[in-house]
Amino acid sequence: MASDHSFYIATPIFYVNDVPHIGHAYTEVAADVLARWHRQAGDDTWFLTGTDEHGEKILRTAVANNTTPKAWADALVESAWKPLLKTLNLANDDFIRTTDARHEEGVVLFLQKLYDDGYIYLGEFEGYYCVGCEEYKQQNELVPGIGEFEGQLVCAIHSKPVESLKETNYFFRLSEFGDKLLALYESNPKFVQPDSVRNELIQFVSQGLRDLSISRSSFDWGIPIPWDSTHVVYVWFEALLNYVTAIGYGTDQVQFDRRWPAVQIVGKDIARFHAVIWPAMQMAAGIEVSKQVFAHGWLLVGGEKMSKSKLTGIAPSEITDTFGSDAFRYYFMSAIHFGQDGSFSWEDLTARYHAELANGFGNLASRAIAMIGKYFDGLVPAPSGYTEADLAIQRTLAKAAVDADAAMDRLAIHEAIEAIWTVVDDLNGYITVQEPWVLAKSDADRERLGTVLYTVAEGLRALAVLLSPVIPLAAATLWQAIGGTGEVAGQDIRGAGVWGQLTPGSTVTAIEPLFPRIETGSAP
Repeated sequence: MASDHSFYIATPIFYVNDVPHIGHAYTEVAADVLARWHRQAGDDTWFLTGTDEHGEKILRTAVANNTTPKAWADALVESAWKPLLKTLNLANDDFIRTTDARHEEGVVLFLQKLYDDGYIYLGEFEGYYCVGCEEYKQQNELVPGIGEFEGQLVCAIHSKPVESLKETNYFFRLSEFGDKLLALYESNPKFVQPDSVRNELIQFVSQGLRDLSISRSSFDWGIPIPWDSTHVVYVWFEALLNYVTAIGYGTDQVQFDRRWPAVQIVGKDIARFHAVIWPAMQMAAGIEVSKQVFAHGWLLVGGEKMSKSKLTGIAPSEITDTFGSDAFRYYFMSAIHFGQDGSFSWEDLTARYHAELANGFGNLASRAIAMIGKYFDGLVPAPSGYTEADLAIQRTLAKAAVDADAAMDRLAIHEAIEAIWTVVDDLNGYITVQEPWVLAKSDADRERLGTVLYTVAEGLRALAVLLSPVIPLAAATLWQAIGGTGEVAGQDIRGAGVWGQLTPGSTVTAIEPLFPRIETGSAP
């Protein structure tokens, strides 16, 4: 079992049947911000993401494009999914592909163990299958088709006809784990969050679970069942194993013990796989269940969940090309309550970019650096005799650092940013009231001016450290500009609120605006 100071976070692995949109990017950035925070807190951190490359949907997509599934996956991973990591400035530790040899090895070991222990059996299956979801559908998950699909049953999610399948498949005894899962949700309410999703799953499991079909024999794009090569593993069952195969399940016990269990960030539409099927698989295999499954909400565009089929999907680069990766990260992490659905609009992004990043934070940094340059020859002045106004800033900062860390611990990323932003707002108000440009006119106010500008510079020092996980590029630029030593990402984030870490006499250097104004109309 991993130590208390280890933090392993994983995103779902994404299907390579198409290119990423901002919904995928949202999940990736959330995991990256949490990983960066824990790294800066000195925790033994591991951030995993990757791609899901097996299954019928990918086979059909490849065939439709006159290529092989592996060639299709290779091309998309290199042209779209790995570049996404750079577009969003992600600092992931690992990237797993389900076509990796390490994944296939781990899956075979896991399956064989479950089979040997009696959790897998051969049986008959008949049901409705949605290729889009790669999932068998219950009657209540189907709706009557309209238009060209009139008279047919269609998947409620994809609005496309389901296929009626009758197969002899291998089954996992999921039905045996209902009571154990309910006991897990009861004894550890944090295991599934937010509560809305937890309550939904308790209701679902309480109605009784059916055994899960875990193999297909009608096509061969997948990992063969080790004791029966005429079957391949059902794509979901195999994909869920990436979280343990990536850290050496069955092959590297030291690495596995160091990392596992994981915090898993998922979209709420796949919470059932991750918080019902996956923990049952872990219990069957005798490994500890995940530390937490956190199901975030959907990104809505024009009131609809984003999808490629409905053409609401927006490529992340459409945003980053105009606003930059920092603004993308800041906007999606602060504008949306993590765990709830959130709406995206260009207008809201543009308004928040200018109000909060350009005017609020960027302008604060530019003004402070310019004043230290002008009044103290670019050297951080020494403070003397703090007044109540100065001490109020110190209290705001101390509280912000503690509150932000507690919020990150709950995965409430938006609340953490909100806490940190109290420092931005208070410093802007402080400058307005203290009027350093007035103090600069009189030699008698020289010491007071030094205290005021030290207070602002020290506030910026702390902001650079606290915001580094969210806006890493701007934070690094600001850190260098105010004379911080070393890398900002190497600074202890939990100690960021302790006052007086910036050394008087440090050299401050002028910088271009951190978030330059963007002419309205340049956004798509």
